[in-house]
Amino acid sequence: MNSVDDLAPGQGESSFTDWMRSVQARVEASLTRFLPSGEAIPARLHQAMRYASLGGGKRVRPLLAFAAGELSEAAPERLEVVACAVELIHSYSLVHDDLPCMDNDVLRRGRATCHVEYDEATALLVGDSLQSLAFEILARELPGGSERQLEMIRLLARASGSCGMAGGQSIDLAAVGQSLCLPELEMMHALKTGALIRAAVLLGALCGRALSEGERESLDRFAKRAGLLFQIVDDILDCTSNTTTLGKTAGKDAAAAKPTYVSLLGLERTRQLAADLQQQAVEALGVFAERSRRLVELTDFITRRKF
Repeated sequence: MNSVDDLAPGQGESSFTDWMRSVQARVEASLTRFLPSGEAIPARLHQAMRYASLGGGKRVRPLLAFAAGELSEAAPERLEVVACAVELIHSYSLVHDDLPCMDNDVLRRGRATCHVEYDEATALLVGDSLQSLAFEILARELPGGSERQLEMIRLLARASGSCGMAGGQSIDLAAVGQSLCLPELEMMHALKTGALIRAAVLLGALCGRALSEGERESLDRFAKRAGLLFQIVDDILDCTSNTTTLGKTAGKDAAAAKPTYVSLLGLERTRQLAADLQQQAVEALGVFAERSRRLVELTDFITRRKF
């Protein structure tokens, strides 16, 4: 497997796709190693954890962590840890989001959702266990030293809890059938989707040398816009793509009477908002020059993705 160093800017002719596939493969191998064996007791729970976490997904959050790590010259071995921690939180959130008491979905990443493949109680425990595992691996001593480790744990915890992802999901559930204004919709998605994406970016950068205050502010500005951009593209795809392409149920937001950017602004204004956010995100990276090449490419990937 190629290392991220092999694919760093100025060190080869690899394309963005090559880099992306290399990081995805590296993260898959690391998740396979971090997750409990499917043979370990309780085997059914461990098998379900692996089912929910392996063999699918775009791995956008790990990709963002690795790309942000290039800004601070972070070691790939450190990036593996934070990338997997964030992805485990994301995987847990998908398992819980799909439960009948939440979004009640039967399809995720092109296959049966965890509670359909196993059962609701197991799926609930899978989410709990993946969340715990994320903090367990992040709390271990990171390769090369543990500087800023408490800051990393605190950052991921806040992004995951009531002031982040879980809080956004709570607002989302309460908003079903309701009308939200644009600032309310932005707040909901800044928490539900944006907080964990922001955490992935900041955690990746924290794995390397310290950035200046100005660089951190610029990176934070990028991360917030990238998180909102991801959600807006999701809203567009939910009403323009199909279930086979998405790997999850298309049109479910409209069917559930959930407020979205498309329902509030219309499709064309939503697409323009996505284009504006992409430009703002890229502009925020200007201070980093060539070091931000992968983040710029990822921003384009997020905007143009079809699933």
